[in-house]
Amino acid sequence: MARNKRNGSDLRVGPALTAGLLCALFVGLGVGYVGYKNQLDVLGRQIKERETRLADLQRENKMRRDQLGTLCSPVALDARVKKLNLGLGPPALSQVIRLADPPSTEAASAPPSQGRQALAGTAERRD
Repeated sequence: MARNKRNGSDLRVGPALTAGLLCALFVGLGVGYVGYKNQLDVLGRQIKERETRLADLQRENKMRRDQLGTLCSPVALDARVKKLNLGLGPPALSQVIRLADPPSTEAASAPPSQGRQALAGTAERRD
């Protein structure tokens, strides 16, 4: 019967190593899960902050667009000129210079049937 007795110093390393590895795996998974949840929370806060900033910028943009439209209107410009006493007004007819474009020499010298072709030729040269 001595053969069936085991020595008390024999430890089974396999099950202990398996248990240790499983514990390490579960700890690693838990730490990873908490890390990803934390990252999701941070990203959610960043998205919320940026959406709030976008809404503020859109509101400000609309306000400035309306203000620009008001300031560019002729009524507002006239009121501003009168308020600042700039003395601005429409120019006198003697101050207006009108320039007329002379007809091109090719179009004037070409016969009427070839007028379009002559104009097309000048357009091609301009490109």
